[in-house]
Amino acid sequence: MNLDDARLGQAEVHHALEALGARGVRPIRDHRTPEPLLSWIDAEFGGTWSSEAAAGGIWVAEDASGRLGFAAFDPRGLAFFWLRHWRQKPGVGIFGPFGLVERARRTGLGATLLRAALFSLRERGYRQALIPLVSEGRLVAYYERETGARVVESVDLRRGEKKWRVTILASGNGSNFEAAVERANAGEIPFDVQALVVNRGDALALERAKRLGVAACLVAWRRGEESRESYDARLLETVVATEPDLVVLLGWMHVLSAGFVARFPQLLNLHPAFLPLDPALDAVTMPDGSVIRAFRGAQSVDDALAAGSGWIGATVHRVGVAVDRGDVLARVPLRALEGEPRQALDARLHTLEHEVVANALRRWAWEMT
Repeated sequence: MNLDDARLGQAEVHHALEALGARGVRPIRDHRTPEPLLSWIDAEFGGTWSSEAAAGGIWVAEDASGRLGFAAFDPRGLAFFWLRHWRQKPGVGIFGPFGLVERARRTGLGATLLRAALFSLRERGYRQALIPLVSEGRLVAYYERETGARVVESVDLRRGEKKWRVTILASGNGSNFEAAVERANAGEIPFDVQALVVNRGDALALERAKRLGVAACLVAWRRGEESRESYDARLLETVVATEPDLVVLLGWMHVLSAGFVARFPQLLNLHPAFLPLDPALDAVTMPDGSVIRAFRGAQSVDDALAAGSGWIGATVHRVGVAVDRGDVLARVPLRALEGEPRQALDARLHTLEHEVVANALRRWAWEMT
């Protein structure tokens, strides 16, 4: 869309923002999205938008009851395949992501935030804006009506039904493995799960794999008989034989060797905690503004509860040599309710993990060439 639309002029946008104030709604612009806002975005909108919002500026609106919505603008460095062509075009700024909570919809707030963000792109010297990945017809009509935008390109998210080969590593129950396979089989995520590798003979994931028709292999570490180096070599050989495009760790309880990580650069891990977007940080800010420790390691849920943080969560991140430190693809915080039985909390966490894994895998596919 062209940013010379009269509705995006300084006076028009300023007047609309003043009108929000008269309704008790406070609009705020930040050229770098604050941490509490990023975690709120994850809690409200599925867990993948915060890293996009962190890459640019943002408008947010709130009232006495809390945050109502946001509109991000000018994110830099995003790897989505549909943006690569447009990043080379001078004078084109990127709009989004953009979201409103339920009580703020159909109030006119969205149009004001939208135009404020587009005005901010105009202020930065862009002549045109790209509003990417608008999938619903009603949203296309909304953008056309509110900004004069028009469709300039159609994107095949399925890329001609392309599917990536995936090998999953698990050590326990395997509910996330099963959920991922079922979504892949249903066509919700573009993957063909080729194999499951487990390191414990009593892992229930083996039974799930048999029921789902996925080839499974047990590679257990015979600690009294072989060295760590020997085991790591066997594990690497087993996974290499499955020829994966992507390796995903879903409840895998064994630290991988540097050689394994180097052999599979496309390697993701599900971790049961809300981790910071910056993997170098050891603390993370939650939606309520509290700052807690970044709970890494095998006992992260127990550690969070013992520390009385009040928050747990789920994160899917890229894997490096450092444990539980890698670029985040998706994350969602989860409030631990006072007096809630551990079994009930674990059930809520597992349900959340299924969604976070699906969103992260979908995003991974969108970032591949």
